[in-house]
Amino acid sequence: MGTNGSTMLEPLRQGLPPLDPATVSDAASCALPPRYEAVREARQFTRGTLDQWRLDERFDDVCLVVSELVTNALRHGLPAGNGACPAQDPPVRLHLMRWSERLVCAVRDPSHDSPVAGDSEDFSAESGRGLFLVDSFADSWGWHPLGGALSGKVVWALFQVEPVPGRPSARR
Repeated sequence: MGTNGSTMLEPLRQGLPPLDPATVSDAASCALPPRYEAVREARQFTRGTLDQWRLDERFDDVCLVVSELVTNALRHGLPAGNGACPAQDPPVRLHLMRWSERLVCAVRDPSHDSPVAGDSEDFSAESGRGLFLVDSFADSWGWHPLGGALSGKVVWALFQVEPVPGRPSARR
């Protein structure tokens, strides 16, 4: 549990920490089109959702992480012929889920490949830093393959947030 060692970022294949789906206080999701404008749409959706949930204090961190997760899904998670995705089944979906003191951002894509951090130590590089940013700004992150009728994977990031005042479950 307390592994805060100085190990370099490694792709984590792990499910979410134990968060009971029955205790989720808020949830929202949006389908994203297979084009790069979807990153802006995901940020706008995140801003609107966090405003509604009164979770402004971590907006910048959450928005950065959502941008990186969606960019990675679009860049690495879609088949080469993006036009082959059926319109009625958007290939990338963003999920935001809130518990009293935790927020999870999860991005689903159709690829089964694990997310891999770029090898580059060059922070002026154009790409390859996305998961380093996710690791730096989120409190934890991971990924897991989807099961059942859904194919692909979910990459998630968890944030600790302040309890919303006035929510009975957020007090003592």
